[in-house]
Amino acid sequence: MIEWLLHPAYQLFAAGLIAAAAGRRVGGAIAVLAPLIGIATLINLPDGFGLSAGLGPYTIQPLRVDRLGFVFALIFLIAAALSQIFALAENRRVLRGAGLIYAGAAVGGVLAGDLISLFIHWELTALASVMLVWDSQRKPDDAHLRAGLRYLLLQIISGLLLLIGAVMWIRSTGHARFEHIGLGAPGGLWFLLAFGLKCAFPLLHNWMHDAYPRASASGTVMLSAFTTKLAVYALARGFAGTESLLWIGALMATLPIVLSLLENDLRRVLTYGLNSQQGFMVAGIGIGTPLAIDGASAHAFACVLYMALLFMATGAVLHRTGTTQASELGGLYRSMPLTTLFCIVGALSIAAFPLFSGFATKSMIVSAAAYEHELWLWLALLLASVGVLLHAGLRTPYAAFFSARRSSAPVREAPWPMLVAMALTALLCIAIGVFPQPLYALLPHESSYKVFTADHLISQLQLLLFGSLAFVLALRVGLAPRSSRGVVLDSDWLYRRAAPAIWRVALSMWAGLMRLLGACARWLLRHGQKIFVESFSEQELGGVWSLTSGAALLLILLGVWLLQLL
Repeated sequence: MIEWLLHPAYQLFAAGLIAAAAGRRVGGAIAVLAPLIGIATLINLPDGFGLSAGLGPYTIQPLRVDRLGFVFALIFLIAAALSQIFALAENRRVLRGAGLIYAGAAVGGVLAGDLISLFIHWELTALASVMLVWDSQRKPDDAHLRAGLRYLLLQIISGLLLLIGAVMWIRSTGHARFEHIGLGAPGGLWFLLAFGLKCAFPLLHNWMHDAYPRASASGTVMLSAFTTKLAVYALARGFAGTESLLWIGALMATLPIVLSLLENDLRRVLTYGLNSQQGFMVAGIGIGTPLAIDGASAHAFACVLYMALLFMATGAVLHRTGTTQASELGGLYRSMPLTTLFCIVGALSIAAFPLFSGFATKSMIVSAAAYEHELWLWLALLLASVGVLLHAGLRTPYAAFFSARRSSAPVREAPWPMLVAMALTALLCIAIGVFPQPLYALLPHESSYKVFTADHLISQLQLLLFGSLAFVLALRVGLAPRSSRGVVLDSDWLYRRAAPAIWRVALSMWAGLMRLLGACARWLLRHGQKIFVESFSEQELGGVWSLTSGAALLLILLGVWLLQLL
């Protein structure tokens, strides 16, 4: 029984319950120390280590340590520690309790060796994370609660799809091991839909932009780290080399660009950036080569850090100003210089500037596409790189810190816990960019990739230079989208606005049709007897037409009656 305490996820579960019940200082200390203990535990578990148990005729394996699961579990534990340090500034029980349980569920998911354990942790991430969506520093309103319910509903649907796929897989194979599945396997399509919904595939992505920006400053940092990366891990484990993931990843990487440039809420802008980064990982998984899988895993590792840093910076702005609307910000570099610096580090990382983490990882995926002669995918990823540079690398720090000041209210620098968390995260972003080999050594296939080559450096610097010039020129000549309040329509408009409107019109038309049929039925009941008798008169009794017309009349009467019952 004691050996189960070796599971880092269970350590976080226990710590979350204790930290939520404890006081401010004790609870905060537990919340920060628990992920660090989890890191120490994970590092000391040998490759291939596992814990199994019997469940009826099947064997479940809640803990399986291999190279793919290890790298995801490690970054989840690091993110949990950093986000809990950041959350000390807000000091709320929900952030400590639900935050640690959420992180533990994600860690348990990537270390699960069977589909049953994966399903349990998959659903637990939904239940814990919705508490973070509802836990806002602003008073929740009806729209806030409804967004949380939409988020929870879609996450539960993802779990149900996973359960359907798991049942089909287990009945067909006779075991519950989580291994490569493939689209043609029993339950393969159900698995892909489950993973795709949680990964925010195109047309399945709106829950992220709807829910994440509604959480508190610390809650959004936590939300950005775990849910979608758990799905990336599941895709890498179950669908490596699936060709359809190539175009899905390309669409994910490129489609959010336009919407992100129009959006006014900077945290929502960053969710589009997060969605785009997911596209790079999905495309890498679709390529399926060892370099591509390593690139997707490394990019997931780096993405957790630089997205957390960007959400920390905008969260600090929210904490001090009460808003992240670009139209209400600007000029904060004077009053929040350290936050500005950390935001720039995050922006350089997501833009893949040399010597920052994004460059060391994103180029692995782009190179893998080139090596496999996927020219269209290579071009799509380059286009997406320019888009990410424009909206997350340039627009976000410019709108918050360097544009014209729109308020004269005094603003203080972020609280010290937020600054410490941002400093540590920024340090990791730089360390991975300057010394990527330690991260490469952790990857599933240990690809020998050389990132600091002349062609990589020159091509990336050219892309960054011309992209930055385009942004500056757009600002100077007034072509850049103006920051103003408004609603940016996404594909969720189809099912949140258009579909209900169409349904209401259809119901109205159906009610009108029923009223018309009712009037026809009443007329037929009044006059039908005379017609029926005449159709069977002795003069025409032997005629085929009279029998046919009588039968037709009877069918009409029965049909009208049936429609009235519907």
